[in-house]
This record gives sequence, structure tokens and C-alpha cells, in this order.
Amino acid sequence: MRVYLDCFPCFLRQTLDAVRFVTDDEAVHEAVLREVFELACHIDARQTPPAIGQQIHRVVRQMTGSRDPYRQRKQDANRMAMGLYPRLKDQIRRSATPLETAVRLAIAGNVMDFGICNSLDAAALTGAIDRALADEWNMDCLGEFAQAVNDARDILYIGDNAGEIVFDRLLIEELPREKITYAVKGFPVINDATREDAQMAGLTDLVEVIGNGSDAPGTILDDCSADFRKRFEQSDFVLAKGQANYESLSGIDKDIFFVLKAKCPVLASDLGCDIGQMILRRSNSASRGVHRGRKEKTDARF
Repeated sequence: MRVYLDCFPCFLRQTLDAVRFVTDDEAVHEAVLREVFELACHIDARQTPPAIGQQIHRVVRQMTGSRDPYRQRKQDANRMAMGLYPRLKDQIRRSATPLETAVRLAIAGNVMDFGICNSLDAAALTGAIDRALADEWNMDCLGEFAQAVNDARDILYIGDNAGEIVFDRLLIEELPREKITYAVKGFPVINDATREDAQMAGLTDLVEVIGNGSDAPGTILDDCSADFRKRFEQSDFVLAKGQANYESLSGIDKDIFFVLKAKCPVLASDLGCDIGQMILRRSNSASRGVHRGRKEKTDARF
């Protein structure tokens, strides 16, 4: 997905949020913001939003001396989500359609995005969960997803944010774990999950967890390690969580299921959906001859 002019105010807000997490010194705030203004003046607007975000957050880390400005907030998000895990696990267990419930919860977890909102309390997260479980949703793609899981031998699940990865765990526990490799960032950026977060969420005890070798939001393949790119190419399909993964992978020739909540007007416009809508969308269904109008069964056994 290309960058839009409306993305630039968001980049500046992210800059200010990040530097304020590190220091209360307004002189530092101003210096970093001015540097990012200068960067924005010379940026190649043909890049994706994650590619620009990567450059901006490198400036923040370099000028503040903080390797991970969001580290405390990521740990808080992981603890908040883990506190909800037993209740959510029980909801899936009692559900008549556990896969659908797990997918809904995985999408609900996508609200834990400090690139969009710099804070999230327990009440807001609980509200997002309740809405995700109750909202009307076009589930046509869920049958495709279940069938793809059945048919696959190797699934690459690309995570998004800290805290949110606990919701990914709930979904992974409803899938054949032996097929799944879970990918996190190689280095900190915004509140994107790293291996430390995967350990806090218990994912390293469930499936193989790999880093992608990059410090970019989303997944910019050219910036990822050779090992990650090989795993990406060899996978039967990719499950990509969150907005930045959609922004960076939506033009890639690969069988990808995007799982996210449309949280900003730019993304909603690109997806052709309403703000707040739950999304489970396959990247290349049309090219594979999938008939989208047919209602699929969603209770496939793995």
C-alpha cells in the first residue's frame, strides 16, 4: 500500500509520542521533531508507510539514546492481555464455533496498537473484545482460511504488536501447532512484538518463534534477513496480522490471509471498508478461482 498525504500527520504524532515516552525534556522533543520534519521534506512518497515509519523511528532512537522507547508499555500490554487470557480461553472452549471465536478475538487484539493510539486501558480493551464477539461480520473467507489450514504443511504467522500476541496465541491454540512458525520483529520498533514479548505471551512454548531481522513496522521483505525471506517463500501461506503488515505486504505475490481491524480512514479507504470493521481477507483469492459469494463451512477439523 502506498503512503497517502494523510499519513504524514500520523508520523509526526508517533514521533512526539515516542520521544515523550523517553524524556520530559521539551528541548529534546523539539529537536527530534525538527529532525523528522527535515526527513519528511526529502522522503520518497512512493514508499510504503512502514518504510517511512522505519526511518522516523530510527531517528527517534538515535537522538534519544533509547533502544526501545516503548518497552515498558509493551510489557504492560503483555501483562494486561495475559490477565484476560483465562477468561478468553474459556469463551473459546465454550463456543459452538471455536475457530470463528478465536479469529474474532485475534482481530480484537489488533486494537493494541500504539502506532495508532498512544494508550489503551483495560476497559477499552474489554470493550473491543465485546464488540468483536458481537459485531456482524461477513465470514465468507473463514471457510477459505479453515480449508487452507487443512491443506497446508507450513504456515507462517506474522505477528504485530505486544499484548496483541496473546490474542494470536488463542488462535494458534485452535490450529495445528506443528504447522505454524510465528514471526516477530528482529529489533524494537514502536510497540511491535519481539522475541521477548513472545516469551512473555507463552508463544515460545507452543510453536517455533523466529525474528525477521528487521526494525521496520510491518514486513518489508527487502529489509528482512535471508533466513526469514526463505521461510516466507517456502510457506504454503502466510497469516499476516495488523495494519502495517497489510500496508507492506498487500502488493506481494503470495497467498496471504490478512487479519486486522481497520483503525484509520486511510487504511479503511484502501481496503474499501468502514473504520472499525473486522477484516479477514485473502490476498489472491480471485487469481485462485475462489468464488467469494459461496458461504463456506467454518467448523473444519484440523
